Amino acid sequence: MYNPKSMKAEEFINHEEILDTLSFADEHKTDRELIDSILKKAREYKGLSHREASVLLACELPDKNQELYALAEQIKKDFYGNRIVMFAPLYLSNYCVNGCLYCPYHYKNKHIARKKLTQEEIKKEVIALQDMGHKRLALEAGEDPVNNPLEYILESIKTIYSIKHKNGAIRRVNVNIAATTVENYKKLKEAGIGTYILFQETYHKETYEHLHPTGPKSNYNYHTEAHDRAMQGGIDDVGLGVLFGLELYRYEFAGLLMHAEHLEAVFGVGPHTISVPRVCPADDIDPDEFDNGISDDMFAKIVACIRVAVPYTGMIISTRESKSVRERVLHLGVSQISGGSKTSVGGYCQPEPEEENSAQFELSDNRTLDEIVLWLMEMGYLPSFCTACYREGRTGDRFMSLCKSGQIHNCCLPNALMTLKEYLTDYASDKTREVGEELINRQMTDIPSDKVRSIVKERLGKIENGIRDFRF
Repeated sequence: MYNPKSMKAEEFINHEEILDTLSFADEHKTDRELIDSILKKAREYKGLSHREASVLLACELPDKNQELYALAEQIKKDFYGNRIVMFAPLYLSNYCVNGCLYCPYHYKNKHIARKKLTQEEIKKEVIALQDMGHKRLALEAGEDPVNNPLEYILESIKTIYSIKHKNGAIRRVNVNIAATTVENYKKLKEAGIGTYILFQETYHKETYEHLHPTGPKSNYNYHTEAHDRAMQGGIDDVGLGVLFGLELYRYEFAGLLMHAEHLEAVFGVGPHTISVPRVCPADDIDPDEFDNGISDDMFAKIVACIRVAVPYTGMIISTRESKSVRERVLHLGVSQISGGSKTSVGGYCQPEPEEENSAQFELSDNRTLDEIVLWLMEMGYLPSFCTACYREGRTGDRFMSLCKSGQIHNCCLPNALMTLKEYLTDYASDKTREVGEELINRQMTDIPSDKVRSIVKERLGKIENGIRDFRF
C-alpha cells in the first residue's frame, strides 16, 4: 500500500500509486476546470502533490501550459530572486565495483583510465579550483570499498577544507557518494559536509534492477532508503535526482515528487536540492541505447513542473546540458549551476591527456567559470558564491522555514553581492569585472533595509581592501 510516512521504499515509492497517478493524469490532461484548480493551488506557493503535478506535466492545453511556465518563472523569482549559485564537481576516484549499464565507471569497462587522487593531488586540484574562484564543491567517487573507503572520503574532505591559497577557500563541500549506513552518515556530518546528494537513477524497480545487475548498488530498497538513513545520521540537507532517459519520464517525475513528499512527511524537511540530469555520451555509453530520451521542450516542462510542485527546493543543472538548454531552464526554476567543470579524475590542475580519459560523461558546456559568470550577468542574473546558510547553521528545517516564508531574501541578496564582489576582485577578467560592478550597484537598491544596505556598502569597500568572508 502507498504510504508516504512509511520507511519502506516500496511503500513510499509505490508502483501501483504511480500507475494510478499516470492514468489519472491521462484522463484529465485536457480537463480545463481541474487544471485551473491545480494552477490556482500552485499560486499559493505551498506546492503540489505528485498527482496534481503529474496532471500539469501531461496537460495538452497550450494556454494552460503557458500559464504553467509563467507561474514557474514567477515562483523562481519570488523564492530565489535572480540569484544563481555556482559550484564545481571534483571527482576523487572512478574505481567502482558496480555494473551500472548507463555509467562508464562500471567494473567491466577495461579501457577507461582508472584513477584515484592522492591527497597531494587533491590539494593541487583544489588550488586550481580556488584560482578559478570556486567556493563550493560537489565531491564525486565511484563505489569501491577497497579503493574508495569512507576513510578516504573523510580524509579528502579534511584536506579540501584545510587549503587556503591566496584569497581562495572552499567553504562548502557537498558529497555525492554511494548509499551507506547511518553510522557512516554521522561521520560525514561530523566532517562538515553540506548537502548529501544521491541520484536514484530510476524509481521503476524492475528497470532499476535491470540497469544495476551487479554490485552493492543493485539493491533497490537499500539505495532508495539512503536519504532516510542520512537524515537519521544528522545530515539534514539531502539532494534527490533521477537520470532522465532510463525509464518513461512521467513515471520518474511522479516517483521523484513522491520521494520529496516522503521526506517532508517523515522528517518535516523536503529535499534541499533536486537535480535533473539526462543520459549523455560517455566512454562506452551511447545514449541512443536508452529509448526513453526526452526532447528539450519536455525537459523544460519537467523543470517548470518541479518548480511549481516544490517551490522551496533548489534545482541543479550541470554541464551535461548545453548553453542553450541551460539558458532556457534558468528562467523556469534552476537555481544552481556548475561552471568550468571537469568530469575526469583530475584535470583542473592540468588537462587530462586524451589517451587517459577518465571522465564520467562528456560535457556539453565547456566554457570557463569566468565566461559563465559574465553570461549570467549579461542575462540579468546574479552569480552567487555564497555558502553562509550552511556555515551559520541555517540548514534543514531552519533553512526551509526561512525559505518558505520568504525571509531568506534578507540574507541571500547581501551575501550574494558580497561573494560576487570577492570573485570580481580576485578572479574576474576586466570585462566581467566591469559588468559585475554595474550589477552590484544596481542590486544594492534592492536591499530593503537601509541598515543592511549600509553594512553591505561598508563591507564591499573592505573586500576591495583585501578582507574576505563577510556574511549575514
